[in-house]
Amino acid sequence: MKSKLSAILFSAVLAVSSLTLAGNAAASGEARMLGPMNKVTMSADGKSAVAELTDSKTKEAITITITDELTLDKFKAKQIVPGDEIRARYMKDGKNTSKSFKKAAGC
Repeated sequence: MKSKLSAILFSAVLAVSSLTLAGNAAASGEARMLGPMNKVTMSADGKSAVAELTDSKTKEAITITITDELTLDKFKAKQIVPGDEIRARYMKDGKNTSKSFKKAAGC
């Protein structure tokens, strides 16, 4: 009887904590998307880039600002090019600042 009660209690605590974390992520303005990259425009100094992607669910074009060096190096080396399927996380802060920008296939 104690093991069933503890299992039910554990499940309830896990469910509440999961909902709390999901609510915090949504409240912070973070968004995720998957879709093909249409184009990428590097800044003149090479310290940022703006990529346009098409969300596969909504078919909406979204521009994301990328500033991390690893992704910028992949753009320069042509490892990420227009037409690639991208999985992105970004902050909805007016500029859609990238938090994660990767090829969906893994590389």
